[in-house]
Amino acid sequence: MVRSAQAASITNRLLDRLVVRERNHMLARCEQVDLSLGQVLADPGGAIPDVYFPAGSYISLLKPMDGKHIIEVALAGNEGFYGVPVALGVDVSPVHATVQGAGPAWRMSAVAFRRELARSPAMRDSVDRYIHVLMTQLIRTSGCNRFHVVEKRVARWLLMTADRAHSTTFHITHEFLARMLGVRRVGITEAAGALQSRRLIGYTRGVLSILDRKGLQTASCSCYRADVAAYVAALG
Repeated sequence: MVRSAQAASITNRLLDRLVVRERNHMLARCEQVDLSLGQVLADPGGAIPDVYFPAGSYISLLKPMDGKHIIEVALAGNEGFYGVPVALGVDVSPVHATVQGAGPAWRMSAVAFRRELARSPAMRDSVDRYIHVLMTQLIRTSGCNRFHVVEKRVARWLLMTADRAHSTTFHITHEFLARMLGVRRVGITEAAGALQSRRLIGYTRGVLSILDRKGLQTASCSCYRADVAAYVAALG
């Protein structure tokens, strides 16, 4: 479980790419909502009635495996949106979509979203670019999960979450992080202990703080830097 304070000034970067008139047109067709921690937006095989543009909240996409395990495959924060299958013409979710960080978001019905994509070349372009970035991250993560050690993966996950939470402090347990990364809890404990011993993070009574972000970036695998570079190249 992760909680963080959200700044009221956070906007959605995907919508911010639009010119003012186009952005206002999109927002007029959205409803501003507050997403709650743990709120389920979709289940595997279930319908996706709405898409969400987080503006301080963030959403975890989780894939169940063999009925016993679950692993996080992606995070959606204010850098993008939740509802990629809808943009591809599919209204069924392949994952659990769960709110991992509470906060505001813009919600648009799937029907309205498809209509706006057909109407607006600018919005279609932004969405296509984001999907490209997400696919690139998914491909990279598959290799990361197979070849990179747990400590580097933990550092990457903390940085990714901090970017979307807009905070360097989380309420989190080793058990939760083990589930997100699909590894044993003892592996998380060892990795977190190593990062803590180098004073990159602090951890007390379930509260984790990033103490040295640059050091944590160095401790992370190259995937984090590659993810950031891919986003900047595609979306600025």
